[in-house]
Amino acid sequence: MTTSGVRVRIAPSPTGEPHVGTAYIALFNYLFAKKHGGEFILRIEDTDATRSTAEFEQKVLDALKWCGLEWSEGPDVGGPYGPYRQSERKDTYRPFVEKMVNEGNAFRCFCTPERLEQMREAQRAAGKPPGYDGLCLHLKAEEVTARVAAGEPHVVRMKIPTEGACEFHDGVYGDVSIPWESVDMQVLLKADGMPTYHMANVVDDHLMKITHVARGEEWLASVPKHILIYKYLGLEPPKFMHLSLMRNHDKSKLSKRKNPTSISYYSALGYLPEALMNFLGLFFIQIAEGEELLTMEELAEKFDPENLSKAGAIFDVQKLDWLNGRWLREKLTSEDFLDRILTWASENGRLTEGLKLAQSRISKLGELPQLAGFMLASDVGLTPASFAGLKTSPEETLEIVSTVQADLEKILEWNVETIEAELRAISDRMGKKLRVVTPPLFVAVSGNQRSLPLFDSMALLGRSVVRQRLKVASQVLTSMVGAK
Repeated sequence: MTTSGVRVRIAPSPTGEPHVGTAYIALFNYLFAKKHGGEFILRIEDTDATRSTAEFEQKVLDALKWCGLEWSEGPDVGGPYGPYRQSERKDTYRPFVEKMVNEGNAFRCFCTPERLEQMREAQRAAGKPPGYDGLCLHLKAEEVTARVAAGEPHVVRMKIPTEGACEFHDGVYGDVSIPWESVDMQVLLKADGMPTYHMANVVDDHLMKITHVARGEEWLASVPKHILIYKYLGLEPPKFMHLSLMRNHDKSKLSKRKNPTSISYYSALGYLPEALMNFLGLFFIQIAEGEELLTMEELAEKFDPENLSKAGAIFDVQKLDWLNGRWLREKLTSEDFLDRILTWASENGRLTEGLKLAQSRISKLGELPQLAGFMLASDVGLTPASFAGLKTSPEETLEIVSTVQADLEKILEWNVETIEAELRAISDRMGKKLRVVTPPLFVAVSGNQRSLPLFDSMALLGRSVVRQRLKVASQVLTSMVGAK
């Protein structure tokens, strides 16, 4: 049990590959709990039913465990305030929403998606910020009752003060003031009965007795909505801390469009979890030069939540490489090193399953490194020469790779069957034979025109690695097309 009463949580959405930003926020909460003798809790925020999947939830759990993080309560370990999946708590939220409606702090909105889109278009044309215009706010009670009784689809929105500002104290930004006029009349309950993030977030944090909410600074603008919900419900809000976003060297937001961001990508390339946590943990502590190599226990000792920077946390891959190299050389015994290699190579069955795929394609074992080495490579070394022997022109090859790169993001479950089905569908949409589409992908994924079976290889490599290799291939092909 907590010795301080401090309870913090990480609440990722299982809608994609777990992001290093999730590990960054999770590590802060984990260290905060360690520092205060508190509890670190994992909650799955899966209110987005169209994008949340069991596969992505499992990836979240696996990724955070790989990082070395442990939680005392969560969907996999249970706890006194479960369930820890929002989709399993659907009936929990409605009484809180109804309380707000009954006390005049929320209202039912019957606006159709078409009407809302017309409203937004008019606002954009007038140069106004997007936001609900309050049409249903003024409906008479009798009309609302009749429309609800008739089964008319509707959502529930919160009322927002028309004057003044929301003032609060943030653990990183200090005293903050946000005018109410900039806050939208947020939907609290969707037409299907599921809460939105904002409503579920507040109710769950209250019921799970969360004392401190530490999350990315992109949520700072949402604090007025959350504070208002707490106020309407007569509840005490937690203390808020909004951490600076992780950014690229050019200060742009870290995103998969520019650089690899999936935890699984760094795992697949052979980064040690201790090194990644060490790297992320340095954003939260003050140290002298030469003290950079730190274990999780040492990070917890030096962790100082009272002295956090508002400057962006720069995700410097060169520094991560340097730290990872030091961990490999200085922190592992020879036996540990060999164990890590075998564990890494066996991840997702890349080594064993990859070798099985190679059996029917070699005449001697010495051909294995050239044929199957791409399964373990950090970089397959793509150059214009890699694509030179293809029958398709650089322009057509670029079109194929770029189209596949974008369309593969639509696959929810990543496996041989779904990859093959999507590539066949892409071929049909492009009006090309599958045998025309696959050769450029062989080269992009393996660096070689002779390789292991494509669909199986892509499944074993994983979504994040395939995404990055197709991105590199697109860059090489773009340079070839531009050089003409």
